[in-house]
Amino acid sequence: MRPRGLTAAFGGRIALTDALIHHQDIRRPLGLTRAIPAERLLTALDFAKTARPIGAAKRIRGLTLIATDHDWRHGTGPEVHGPAESLIMAMAGRHSVVGELDGPGVPTLATRMPA
Repeated sequence: MRPRGLTAAFGGRIALTDALIHHQDIRRPLGLTRAIPAERLLTALDFAKTARPIGAAKRIRGLTLIATDHDWRHGTGPEVHGPAESLIMAMAGRHSVVGELDGPGVPTLATRMPA
């Protein structure tokens, strides 16, 4: 049977992004690192910036996010620099990654995340 419905229209990006974020929610507190393949991470970053359930659009509005480990950037305004993994976790509202980010836009981003 071929996948159908709203989530199928996004070609697996919903599942990829959701799994990537929640895997990091589990791994990070346990101190378990994982190198996420660049293709997956960049696909999730591009999807997350407008995915309504993640809520990133409001969080990152007026900011420029720049990955320091991959060729990825998004937005305009004060810059937020950091590893792509940290950026996606920040886009998802994970306040614990604020210390992994740098740039003049970090304080603004931090105020838009739950404490």
